[in-house]
Amino acid sequence: MLKIEHLTKKFGNVTAVNDLSLHIAPGEIYGFIGHNGAGKTTTIKSCCGILRFDSGEIFVDGMSIKTDPLRCKQEMAYIPDNPDLYEFLSGIKYISFIADVFGVNETDREARIAKYADMFGLTDDLAQPISAYSHGMKQKLALIAAFVHKPKLIIMDEPFVGLDPKASFLLKQEMRMHCGEGGAIFFSTHVLEVAEKLCDKVAIIKQGKLVTSGTMDEVKGNTSLEDVFRRPDRKSVV
Repeated sequence: MLKIEHLTKKFGNVTAVNDLSLHIAPGEIYGFIGHNGAGKTTTIKSCCGILRFDSGEIFVDGMSIKTDPLRCKQEMAYIPDNPDLYEFLSGIKYISFIADVFGVNETDREARIAKYADMFGLTDDLAQPISAYSHGMKQKLALIAAFVHKPKLIIMDEPFVGLDPKASFLLKQEMRMHCGEGGAIFFSTHVLEVAEKLCDKVAIIKQGKLVTSGTMDEVKGNTSLEDVFRRPDRKSVV
């Protein structure tokens, strides 16, 4: 579903991501773990076609983000850590705009908006301007807008930041359901407990370099994910 092959991205003389390769298969929840500044967001924005990269390739459902970015974006949803939404719109108009962009028909649109707005407790706030939303409400709105067009691939940058415990629990359930239906999720986090309980596979990045990746059992072995995260760099298991 998502293949990252030898990705390198530089900002001036600083190498933010250095020769990174990962493969996220259909049905997988893949966690991307690292400290602030490790290269997580740079990798994610490269995967979404937001940042141009210096070398390597990224494929979404077999299509190159370099040569076919529009078709790639039709198959994915991206949720940033700090959603930058059209604040002059109401919540319902924003979701409808996203549904229009992705060609969601009226029947599916209404059913999905009703489902997810109720799930995340935003039904009564959809008529309000986004400018009046809190950070957590904007995060929920961005999630609804992502789920409304049923993308094959969902890419999220720190998706649980700003969400209340109930919304976090519901999002985890929806993530599992999405992947159970053949979709894939690639998300960054610095919360090791979330990754350990939720992910099928994880990758750890430090200073732009992949430290290790694989299934949770492969990465952890007989220790905890926290212990692995604090170790010196080691070779990837996959």
